[in-house]
Amino acid sequence: MYYMKFVYLFLIIVVMSVGAVVLGSSKDGMTMSDKEIIESKYEVATFAGGCFWCLEADLAKIPGVERVVSGYTGAEAATANYAAVSSGTTGHREAVQVYFDPEKVTYEQLLSAFWTHIDPTDSGGSFVDRGRQYTSAIFVHNVRQRELAVLSKEQIAASGSFARPVVTEILTYEEFYPAEEYHQDYAEKNPEHYQRYRCASGRDSFIAANWRGKDDILDEVVQSVEAAEVEYVVPSEAELKQRLTPLQYSVVRENSTEMPFDNKYWDNKEEGIYVDIVSGEPLFSSQDKFDSGTGWPSFSKPLDSVNIIEKVDNTLALPRVEVRSETADSHLGHVFNDGPGVSGKRYCINSASLRFISRDRLESEGYGAYKSLFEK
Repeated sequence: MYYMKFVYLFLIIVVMSVGAVVLGSSKDGMTMSDKEIIESKYEVATFAGGCFWCLEADLAKIPGVERVVSGYTGAEAATANYAAVSSGTTGHREAVQVYFDPEKVTYEQLLSAFWTHIDPTDSGGSFVDRGRQYTSAIFVHNVRQRELAVLSKEQIAASGSFARPVVTEILTYEEFYPAEEYHQDYAEKNPEHYQRYRCASGRDSFIAANWRGKDDILDEVVQSVEAAEVEYVVPSEAELKQRLTPLQYSVVRENSTEMPFDNKYWDNKEEGIYVDIVSGEPLFSSQDKFDSGTGWPSFSKPLDSVNIIEKVDNTLALPRVEVRSETADSHLGHVFNDGPGVSGKRYCINSASLRFISRDRLESEGYGAYKSLFEK
């Protein structure tokens, strides 16, 4: 019932080009460019929880949050506009992107705040707004965020606060499209209309009935999540030589290349993830694997870019871009610009540097956070 948002909206919209959108304003009224954000100390979190006016206003009040941007995520850029997304036909969700100072507020605390402003049991929308475009989700930017998001969801589900199952999805972040300028800081620009909408939406009455007075549960969630550590151990060189085959050691430590069409995973079609043979850090997903015709495992993108390092390789006449793992510093292969999809990348990886963990073994092997990748 997104029509509620359109009431009175024509009285306040300044006609603007949908494509010409700035990312939004910080609390002091200044704007930040993408370059400034990248070079700054801020981290980014992305959440969907129904009406982005409300979620933006709630999260912007948290000390340590520099800026919250309303927008759309989940589908193609061409359909990322309010009229199209509100129709429920594009695959997008209304979402917010949060820029925060991790020295003042942690991601764990943001997760806790997010849970207390949504109905995590609603699979059909959020409060008065119905449809998939208003359903809740946490879009994780890296392995650490995924682990923490999964753990926080488990804690909420186990708390006994809700009779129905917790259905908020945990998804891999891909792209975010800022909403039209008149949606940014909507609660401040249009306080009367915002308050009328919010009161009628049912959000505040739900929060009062289900979250107030439960600070002990929320504190437990934050403490449990903060205590979670993701560690990938690198054995000594002596141990590696004993544990790895001669080929595996030669690839990961001596930068050699295995034979094409004669390696373990080049034609593997099972669902699962590929981790570093040395440390176990997650590297690639079967969802991004494709047949490149080269005889080596090929992927269009990493599972988590923070676990991948790219560096110039001048060992041949023509420079190439080598791919190594972050923690173990294993030689994995090379990346080329002749791949499929939007990225156009082909990560050409040695099977000898990888260990495959099938979908049904993710939980038992300690990679349960990645089960949601394969849930349809």
